Amino acid sequence: MKKEIRLCGFGGQGIITAGVIVGKSASVYSNYNAVQTQSYGPEARGGASKSEVIISDEEIGYPGIEKADILVVMSQQAWDRYGKTSKPNSTIVIDPDMVKIERGGKKIYEVRATKIASDLGNKIIANMVMLGALVGITGIVPKDAMEQAILDSVPKRFVGLNKHAFAEGFKHGVRELEKQR
Repeated sequence: MKKEIRLCGFGGQGIITAGVIVGKSASVYSNYNAVQTQSYGPEARGGASKSEVIISDEEIGYPGIEKADILVVMSQQAWDRYGKTSKPNSTIVIDPDMVKIERGGKKIYEVRATKIASDLGNKIIANMVMLGALVGITGIVPKDAMEQAILDSVPKRFVGLNKHAFAEGFKHGVRELEKQR
């Protein structure tokens, strides 16, 4: 098994943190090999941001991704830039409140991560909602592995909120998956 994942959005959405958590959930808690890379603009908030993670049960020879198996998109700018960088049968997860697209025959899952996060009290946790959706839709790593990686990666005072955001995202992801079956 080898999966190439690209998470993208803008600075301030927690894209880099999400990528690190995906990598940790795979390598530390799921016994896979993983490599994570990141890039972001010079702006502290608002500029382009992307995190790429390769997960494999074999050794990973090169850390770069050309075409993603899984694409998670949290901004229009990110879709415009990376929307065509997925494989033909890829899994694409978007926040439809932040991204407007033409489906073009692709299987696209919609999770209103920013709205869900706002309803929970803080839109900054939209990345955790998306991580829950990612696991609910793809099963890329076990749910408990991602939960443990989140617990290890967020400040202790925000653990409860992040766990709740992940759980809500997972629930919405499973619902989206069932709608498309």
